[in-house]
Amino acid sequence: MIEAEQEDAQHPPRTRAVTFLLAQIGAHAAQRFAERISDLELSPPDIGLLRMIATQPGRSQRSLSAELGVVPSRVVTLIDNLDHKGLVERRRSATDRRNHELHLTPKAQQLMGQVWQIATAHEGDICAGLDDTEYEHLATLLNRIAEQQQLTPGVHPGYRRMPTAE
Repeated sequence: MIEAEQEDAQHPPRTRAVTFLLAQIGAHAAQRFAERISDLELSPPDIGLLRMIATQPGRSQRSLSAELGVVPSRVVTLIDNLDHKGLVERRRSATDRRNHELHLTPKAQQLMGQVWQIATAHEGDICAGLDDTEYEHLATLLNRIAEQQQLTPGVHPGYRRMPTAE
């Protein structure tokens, strides 16, 4: 009986192995991506925000705040950082003067071209052990899990945990 308990402790149930592997691979992939983009002097959160603005130019800071699930003041701080780097332009909305529309600068558009190339190579390296069918199957399964967990598509939950600037 004791031997069986020790054996169980050494071999956790299969379901725990999947969640651990997801966390392990996720942390590894995030670290490798940060290393790959370090020459661009951008952080992964910077790139996430730029991607969100690039896919919806003219979006408001409020809509970005809502999609990220963070308070508007946090978005202001994040956008200020990108503004100081010359990557984002705030324009007063023609329809609602209380809102700022966000647009990428030409410098940011050029950087995003490099980012797409880096991201494509990164995903290829991380998934190199899979053939095309396995890759598609894994993507389908992960999307199903993300949907069931009610994760916002394309939004990393880390924005909610980022420290605030005081």
